[in-house]
Amino acid sequence: MDAKTDLKNRLPSRHVTEGPARAPHRSYYYAMGLTKEQIHQPFVGVASCWNEAAPCNISLMRQAQAVKKGVAANGGTPREFVTITVTDGIAMGHAGMYASLPSREVIADSVELTMRGHGYDALVGLAGCDKSLPGMMMAMVRLNVPSIFIYGGSILPGNFRGQTITVQDMFEAVGRHSVGSLSSEDLDEMEQVACPSAGACGAQFTANTMATVSEAIGLALPYSAGAPAPYELRDSFCMTAGEMVVELVKMNIRPRDIVTRKALENAAAVVAASGGSTNAALHLPAIANECGIKFDLFDVAEVFKRTPYVADLKPGGRYVAKDMFEVGGIPLLMKTLLDHGFLHGDCMTVTGRTIAENMAKVKWNDKQDVVLSADKPLSPNGGVVGLKGNVAPDGAIVKIAGMKNIVFSGPARCFDGEEACFEAVKNKDYKVGDVLVIRYEGPRGGPGMREMLSTTAALYGQGMGDKVALITDGRFSGATRGFCIGHVGPEAAVGGPIGLIKDGDIITIDAIKGTIDCNVSADEFAKRKKDWKPREIHFGSGALWKYAQQVGPAVNGAVTHPGASAEKVSYADS
Repeated sequence: MDAKTDLKNRLPSRHVTEGPARAPHRSYYYAMGLTKEQIHQPFVGVASCWNEAAPCNISLMRQAQAVKKGVAANGGTPREFVTITVTDGIAMGHAGMYASLPSREVIADSVELTMRGHGYDALVGLAGCDKSLPGMMMAMVRLNVPSIFIYGGSILPGNFRGQTITVQDMFEAVGRHSVGSLSSEDLDEMEQVACPSAGACGAQFTANTMATVSEAIGLALPYSAGAPAPYELRDSFCMTAGEMVVELVKMNIRPRDIVTRKALENAAAVVAASGGSTNAALHLPAIANECGIKFDLFDVAEVFKRTPYVADLKPGGRYVAKDMFEVGGIPLLMKTLLDHGFLHGDCMTVTGRTIAENMAKVKWNDKQDVVLSADKPLSPNGGVVGLKGNVAPDGAIVKIAGMKNIVFSGPARCFDGEEACFEAVKNKDYKVGDVLVIRYEGPRGGPGMREMLSTTAALYGQGMGDKVALITDGRFSGATRGFCIGHVGPEAAVGGPIGLIKDGDIITIDAIKGTIDCNVSADEFAKRKKDWKPREIHFGSGALWKYAQQVGPAVNGAVTHPGASAEKVSYADS
């Protein structure tokens, strides 16, 4: 038996290509133009989230072709397919946002089903917008076949009259327009220049945060996640990923060899160090669940607490993803964290080498100020902080990158849903010092844990970003800035304290101590709980109804199944 046959006989695709009983199956492959040799090679799924919904995804089809060339060049047979993605920039601020977080599960599930149904042996996954990145990584560790993740790349920054802008500025411009500080003509001109190319939102919002995670967790090739979408260099990364995934098949290096608890801690560290999106505290536990590892919001917060904030990236800082790539990329960020003891260097990666081995030849660039040395950080603690208290016994999260005041206390102003709060903000029907409470927006209660960027950006555009606070059992966009606390748990829909708060209750948030409390006693909360009744969700059927029945709490990643801890047979070994 030759090496190729021996390899094929231990792979899932043997069930569809090998032996006399599979002659009907092979006839289908001949119908698609495959040769006998290609049919008996490893089958590599090349999955992308390509669509025409937004610029985040528009370049993925082109990049997938480069991946396929790499797979074929190294003795694999590529099998391309696509899955959905819901782009938050388009879904934001209306009922479309209900679909955003559930799309993460649909992406992971659909990739799993396609791979299972056709017996593919390995996976290269390409993703562009927020939920598609964790969704694709979740599928990789769930299937546990050799896999490489590819980010489609970030958008180039826009230019408005000589000023660098991003889509964050557009959302904040809506707030400025509402108070008359930006004319309709200026708003019209601005929207035409804010997003000049293909690619995902350019600052350290959720897409670039999870792209940074993909390299730090070991599932993406070094430097590959930082190159902007329009750069032709992306094709060479894609070609290399296609070649390398076939090597991983031969070496039998799988995602769960790579995504260990230490790797998850590395991922949380780069989020903190880059002032990344609070959504990472939702996605890292979900990825961990697929590995059978307990790594919840509190575990993420512990890493945040001990990691310095070193990358001066928007929305809290000055630079965008393109800038970091051009001074050394994500490896530059990882290098300084590793050198100063904030990363585990012994974690395996898709290069077949460890983090430390990958970083060995990375030189520190002292002629830039995008990424500071970890011993001279912007602040000694991470740009994201976990909170806990009687408002959030199951935890909450806040991004403090770029904020000066990280303690706030004021009377609650309660809204059951984002729309009611947005109307109040739009009409300036709130007071300086208020703590705006948006509830019934959690994973189950929304359902789908909507982001509140339209509301927070409007506040910032009105010049009130640091004069009020906002808490929610929903989420915030990675583009959100200001004193905004999300993921408050337990959520209101299951009787959590956030649903029992009344207007005028005093809420105190202390991001130094990591606390969020209300001046309501346990006895009073218990009394209010007796009078509380569950609310019906907005949907009585369809995908969102189904999601609401299955989804768990935000503290564990808002997942919809037990994960690898309950797995009976691994697909990769079937």
